[in-house]
Amino acid sequence: MLYPVEPGNEENLKSNHILELPFVIFNQNGIDCENDKRNHSSIKEFILTGLGEDPHQIYLFLLFFYIYIITVSGNLCIILVYNMSLNLHNPMYFNLANFSFIEICYVSVIVPKMLSNFLVEHKSISFYGCSAQMYFAFLFGGVECYVLASMAYDRYIAICHPLLYNAFMNRSLCIWLLAGSWFIGAANALVHNVLTFTLPFYGTNRINHFFCDVPALLKLACIDTWINEVVLFAVSGCVIIGSFILIMLSYIRIILMIFNIHSRSGRKKAFSTCSSHLTVVTIFYGSVIFMYFRPKSSYSQQDCLASIMYTIIAPLLNPFIYSLKNTDVKVALVKLIKTAKHCYFHHFVSNRLKCQRNQFG
Repeated sequence: MLYPVEPGNEENLKSNHILELPFVIFNQNGIDCENDKRNHSSIKEFILTGLGEDPHQIYLFLLFFYIYIITVSGNLCIILVYNMSLNLHNPMYFNLANFSFIEICYVSVIVPKMLSNFLVEHKSISFYGCSAQMYFAFLFGGVECYVLASMAYDRYIAICHPLLYNAFMNRSLCIWLLAGSWFIGAANALVHNVLTFTLPFYGTNRINHFFCDVPALLKLACIDTWINEVVLFAVSGCVIIGSFILIMLSYIRIILMIFNIHSRSGRKKAFSTCSSHLTVVTIFYGSVIFMYFRPKSSYSQQDCLASIMYTIIAPLLNPFIYSLKNTDVKVALVKLIKTAKHCYFHHFVSNRLKCQRNQFG
């Protein structure tokens, strides 16, 4: 932002040694970027202040620590249930297990650093650490979008073309869809990372967020960021809106097919197979679209709450949504628990008998 020197203030400006500058450049937070550029080197670290102003830091630490443990444990359970239950080895649960793995990675990129900042006074992250965090957050976020789209396509084939399901949704297609999701996520993350971290940061280093995100970082840049904003809308539009449109197209066809089912039980069964996925899509896309498809000037402290929804709350709820609403997962989970109990009991009894034999030798 450029502010011209007012006529008549030349003497005052001369006394401050800035007469030679016809303009004073401020960034989005009102910091004099030119002055900081002359007096300091570029920023080496950022301060994450998103949730750092709350006086109850220890309570926030405990809250998010338990959320993180439950999130990782719940998603790990889904992965274990898939790998140890042969009746779940089909495309639907292949996608679900991979989705759970992505959720673990996604939440692990953000939450551990946030937890450590709750316990320290200086809530910093290095320049390269910030770059790495943002890259992997966008990587896993982009992969998640298209894995959700793959899951919607799987439900479309299962409901609308049940006789051709095994022919269409074979293992090689599932792997290709997953590989494509990772490629799109990696490309999306690379574009945003390169464009964001080649910007000049000479003013304040305080990020008004709990992790390194593009909108919060653009507000610190000392140049006009309209190119970055256009790219954010365009690329995020391809990743987020593109995958969302694919999901909606699948569900439009599914809903039309459900209306053509004459039996009430058949309609209920068809809808129940995709209700869990639809719930996850609503939570994730609702908060993501709210966060990334607005003008930069409208971002505020309240946006941390929207970010918490898709970075922390959605991964927490996913295992419960898919296990509570899915009979196959519930049955497999109960069998896994019973097997674990049986193995533990058998191991315990064997050790006791071995100890007794050694005692009476």
